[in-house]
Amino acid sequence: MSVRRKIFKNLLLSLVAGLFSFIAPVDSLAQDSSFATEALTVNLADISWGPPGGGSGVPVGVRTARQGIDPITGGITYYAMFPAGSHFDLHWHTHDEFVVVVQGAVTVELGEETHSLKLGSYVVIPGKMNHSWDVPEDDDVVILVRRAGPADFNFVAK
Repeated sequence: MSVRRKIFKNLLLSLVAGLFSFIAPVDSLAQDSSFATEALTVNLADISWGPPGGGSGVPVGVRTARQGIDPITGGITYYAMFPAGSHFDLHWHTHDEFVVVVQGAVTVELGEETHSLKLGSYVVIPGKMNHSWDVPEDDDVVILVRRAGPADFNFVAK
């Protein structure tokens, strides 16, 4: 067996072992009824939005609708609606953030790169990565956000 093949085989075995060490605790938690997940369906048109808020770097008029909290990580899942023409100042979070655009379009700055996202786009924002959001003038944008841990907002001074 070649050296390259041995390295690949050892790497593959390490990855599989690591995967199973991760799955086993999660599977045992799934069996524990105190961590049971409840079924949930949400239609965008039926969301009960919170009152408009914002300011201090967060777009004025932003509205949110929390959908749940992960009982293990404390990460929240929520919808956020940013008004047309709004800007969310440069900031970062301690934990990873996973976002799907469910209405409209938005431009996101991730580190040094800028990306135009439209309906159905998905973005992963690693923890501690500076990012900002810009919403076009023509339509509000709605995103669905899931966090890998408790939410925090750390704004970057310019």
